[in-house]
Amino acid sequence: MNTEIKYLKWSVICFLLISCTESRKGIVSDLEEFKEAVANAQPGDEIIMANGIWENVELLFEGEGTNEKPIFLKAETPGKVIISGQSNLRIAGEYLDVSGLVFKNGFTPTSEVISFRKNKENLAYNSRIHNCVIDNFNNPERFDADFWVMIYGRNNRFDHNTLIGKRNQGVTMAVRLNAPENQENNHIIEYNYFGPRQILGSNGGETLRIGTSHFSRTYSNTLVRKNYFDRCNGEHEIISNKSCGNEFRDNVFFESQGTLTMRHGHHTLVENNYFLGNRKPNTGGIRIINEYQTVQKNYLYGLTGHRFRGALVIMNGVPNSPINRYNQVIDSKMNNNLVIDSDYIQLCAGSDEERSAIPIGSTFLNNAILGKDNLTPFTIYDDVSGIEFNGNLMNEEAELPFKDGFDKVEYQLTKNSNGLLQPNSDVLNIVGLSELRLPVTKEETGADFYPKNDIEIAFRTGKITKVEQGEGSLFLAIQNAEAGDVLMLEEGGTYLLRKYSYIKSQITIMTEGNAKATVLSEKSSFFRIENGGAIELENITIDGAESPDQPGNNVISTSKYAMNQNYKVFVKNCTIKDLVVNHSFDFLKTYKHTFAESVLFLNSDFTNISGSIISMTTETEDLGIYNVENIDMHKCSFSDVQGIVMDVYRGGTDESTFGPIINIVDSKFSNSGKGKRNRAKASLKFHGVQKLNVKGCIWEDTAPLKLYLTNGEPITNIEDCSFKNTGEIIANNEGYHTSNIIYQN
Repeated sequence: MNTEIKYLKWSVICFLLISCTESRKGIVSDLEEFKEAVANAQPGDEIIMANGIWENVELLFEGEGTNEKPIFLKAETPGKVIISGQSNLRIAGEYLDVSGLVFKNGFTPTSEVISFRKNKENLAYNSRIHNCVIDNFNNPERFDADFWVMIYGRNNRFDHNTLIGKRNQGVTMAVRLNAPENQENNHIIEYNYFGPRQILGSNGGETLRIGTSHFSRTYSNTLVRKNYFDRCNGEHEIISNKSCGNEFRDNVFFESQGTLTMRHGHHTLVENNYFLGNRKPNTGGIRIINEYQTVQKNYLYGLTGHRFRGALVIMNGVPNSPINRYNQVIDSKMNNNLVIDSDYIQLCAGSDEERSAIPIGSTFLNNAILGKDNLTPFTIYDDVSGIEFNGNLMNEEAELPFKDGFDKVEYQLTKNSNGLLQPNSDVLNIVGLSELRLPVTKEETGADFYPKNDIEIAFRTGKITKVEQGEGSLFLAIQNAEAGDVLMLEEGGTYLLRKYSYIKSQITIMTEGNAKATVLSEKSSFFRIENGGAIELENITIDGAESPDQPGNNVISTSKYAMNQNYKVFVKNCTIKDLVVNHSFDFLKTYKHTFAESVLFLNSDFTNISGSIISMTTETEDLGIYNVENIDMHKCSFSDVQGIVMDVYRGGTDESTFGPIINIVDSKFSNSGKGKRNRAKASLKFHGVQKLNVKGCIWEDTAPLKLYLTNGEPITNIEDCSFKNTGEIIANNEGYHTSNIIYQN
């Protein structure tokens, strides 16, 4: 568009915005026109962004509307204005209204995608953002933190928005109180859809935070109601309350790993929220810390989290606590809650030498805890004399924590017309609940034009492609594969990879028939997982015979660069052999700032390997960051592995994450872990693993198992295992459990 035409067009827009006395609207098509429209906007005006892709735009919407006549910023068609590239939006002034925008295919060049301020001096007041979307708008660096939404000022409303797929470090949405103008703010956050957030493997993955520790004794008075939190798994605090006077009412938490945590601040109300864990791992409920907290009339179903992630948790505090630690629980209420088929109620959680201040002046009244999955749901870590117990109910089979304050009822649950399990009316009356129904549905939340699709495509959900044996065929098939595809190899076929095979989506490579196909490679890596990739190998043989004669080869590696998407590696019924052309030939090699959500080895044999099988040890700063959440190994054998079979490291003292979680069952280790380059001098080594289960395994002529147990009350069970010509288990302390262990020389 030449200068004269552009000037003429803008003159017409200005005339419409400034001169008309009734409806004043103007469509803007680029950043220059947007800035001009904002500069000239008056109360009641509508600035309409033209449909299309707005790339690399930093939008500042600043103006002074009125209660009767806000200034509007709208999409020409809701959902058709796509803000991409390095872009963001700031709003500042009064009575501003933003709707219909979609942020995707990019990330913010600053620390915030949407900010309710221009700068420290110019904030937003009495303003609203609604019917907008932020979808996977992530910095490619996993630990380069940013925030998607940051609310400053006072009396602002954030409603009916969709926030899906935050992958890098940083809170999805936060309310700031770092100046008097941001305090006692009376913000309203309602009817938003907080879509799936993957496990971060670090602190800094909260979905919603209100306040910070520095201002935690300041009142925010923010209302959070009727939002839907769908599989928000970033870390164990889904919501982190860090200020006073906030209310959390009528929200739904669906299969979300973590808790609504009153981390700091006083006078919090948590009422009529529904937590639907559906027995998914690490799903949690509500955690009380601090003073004058009220938790009442909440419905908690199928929650499996323990310790800080229990269904209901009351913590110990630090005497005379500094502002950033744990304030003692004082005069708080945990009453009239219904807990069904959930595993853990934790009282005085976190009790240790520092956190020695027990709860006082508090109540646990008229709660019903009904479940058969764990018949001893209460864990008492310290003196609970400062908590009054009365009118609580548990099912007859369960073990009561105390003689007084609890009665037994029949475990009798029915599914009501709203699809929720509930006890009989007598129990409901005692709890003080009447009809059980979700206070808000998934469909009632979020932007009305935007689908709530799963962000992850599972293995084997795409097309099946038969791949002829030979050179180059498998490489081309991988190059052309789409998410969920299955590459079917010929029975007994031989496949040579002569180029690096980059795995950019979830794909399965498997043999059709009983005789395994064999895959060889002339490159230092067979398969390289890129951001967004995941690989499943089934019924194939991996042979190192054609690999280059150089140290440091591997079968599967992650990207050498940070990956903000979690990946998976599944190995089923495979044979991996002769990775010995040179030293340090590993099976799975990982790099810094990459994270495996799940690694699965099933019915597979590893033999004659010069390197390691799994080494997850690249995060060594001891900040609580680690490389893998779940490792499951079942019915596998490892023989003549010179390096360490499995090495997993999680350092630091951070308590905000769940993993790593490792299960090793019915597997055998022979003549392994004894190579001269194995500095660990172990066959398996686990440092800081939070849950470790080793069962039915055999060690023979092999380096020992080493444990380093750290904070977080790790659960470590080793049972039904035999060690022949292998040293005893080496551990830094005795905080692990063994049963039926046999040592033979």
